[in-house]
Amino acid sequence: MLLRLVNRFTNVLRAEGVSTGDRVVIYMPLSLEGIVAMLACARIGAIHSVVYAGLGSAPLRERILDAEARIVVTADVGYRRGRVVRLKPIVDEAVAGLRQVERIIVWRRETPLLELDPQRERDYYELLDRASPEAHPEPVDAEHPLYILYTSGTTGKPKGVVHVHGGYMVGTTYHLKTFWDIKDDDVFWCMSDIGWVVGHSYIVYAPLVAGATTVFREGAIDYPHQGIVYEVIEKYGVTVAFTAPTALRMLMKFGDSLPAGYDLRSLRLLTCAGEPLNPEAWRWAYRHLCGDGEWGYVVDNWWQTELGGPAIATLPAMPSKPGAAGRAVAGVVADVVDREGNSMPDGQGGLLVLRTSFPHMYRTVYGDPDRYKRDWSIVPGVYTSGDVAIRDAEGYITVLGRADDVINVSGHRIGTAEIESALVAHPTVAEAAVIGKPDEIRGQAVKAFVTLRVGHAPSDEARAALIEHVRATIGPIATPAEIEFRERLPKTRSGKIMRRLLKAEELGVDPGDLTTLEE
Repeated sequence: MLLRLVNRFTNVLRAEGVSTGDRVVIYMPLSLEGIVAMLACARIGAIHSVVYAGLGSAPLRERILDAEARIVVTADVGYRRGRVVRLKPIVDEAVAGLRQVERIIVWRRETPLLELDPQRERDYYELLDRASPEAHPEPVDAEHPLYILYTSGTTGKPKGVVHVHGGYMVGTTYHLKTFWDIKDDDVFWCMSDIGWVVGHSYIVYAPLVAGATTVFREGAIDYPHQGIVYEVIEKYGVTVAFTAPTALRMLMKFGDSLPAGYDLRSLRLLTCAGEPLNPEAWRWAYRHLCGDGEWGYVVDNWWQTELGGPAIATLPAMPSKPGAAGRAVAGVVADVVDREGNSMPDGQGGLLVLRTSFPHMYRTVYGDPDRYKRDWSIVPGVYTSGDVAIRDAEGYITVLGRADDVINVSGHRIGTAEIESALVAHPTVAEAAVIGKPDEIRGQAVKAFVTLRVGHAPSDEARAALIEHVRATIGPIATPAEIEFRERLPKTRSGKIMRRLLKAEELGVDPGDLTTLEE
């Protein structure tokens, strides 16, 4: 059925003049229709650029211009937490005055049907229904570009990361079978979105190449109720799941009794990536989602948009160390170095770098090869991830956070993730974000923003308890000078806490581009 749909949309694109090497921007909800559009581009050898359906008109326009796209595929609306998110007006604003965009294909979901401009807009299913279900694939070289995916754009100009057909498929599928240990009878659920690299690799491409049974769903993981994640696992017998630490901390915040009300015994492997997985969230998931090891296991992994798939991971055959992402996977040579590229001794923090490339790594930055070269020259001769990490004597690497997420207190460098992890380890804390504030005496002082678990209320006593907890866990140098309680923390639509926004608010400066903000 999927093949016939993809073939039909392949013929739709060909009828619009799309051929090998052309760029197509896809601004769609997480849906079968969005995935069909991606696969149809791949079948032609056209290069798709999926833009997360939630980014505003300015970043969408910027990506359309940078990719020099002639075709935009979109929907009239998306749905999130019971709200209708109107996508078509965002597209209209993004393409206003852009003569390069010749055709906009719209999946119309709402009734009455949205009126389309007969000059350059067409209905998705009207075109699909008229197209033939047979379409030959276009042979392309293994190094032919498969897609451009722009980094989120929270800082600076978005970077158009280019992945190719051959190596990308080899690497991502290899890791699906080794790290995720996918077998013929598994049901795999990646909780990401096609707007992010995780969705490209592990909702769409690798599972289909591997012939895996996959689950995906539109909308937030806490809607229509806080137990929807558990309901999906139980209903479909999910055996392997891939989510983010933010999601685990959200589930943890909702309490222990929720997962106890569902049968989660099918879940044999739960994996995380996106930002550092703090030990407390790891232990909570192991206890409440994996039956304290009775039926499941929790493992971490680390990678980036540029890398396409895991670079550091805890394989199911390895002992798991809460807080550590794992070791370099097959084909990856990772190191922790100083600014000159010298390897740091075990137990000492430094920059996380990759000393070699590998099949599923990006090939260039679209239209900006010099930017690609810069990624390999910040530290001479290696790829610099921008993350700070520590390696232990067994080769396990703990990613502490971004290199710029470091606070210098009285000459001591402290990773914000380390303080956040200590805070979240306290039984009353659901989530925490830490920033550095200017301090006349110490250079910088630590300020923490904290959301509490259900059943706990902000108070001076709670604040004092958390300060003492951090002091006891890490040491006096990491003690927060301030703790501010909040109902929620600002996040990107991919679930990452926007510490940059908190810092801008605190310092009274312009926060910059907020198009990736969830609310």
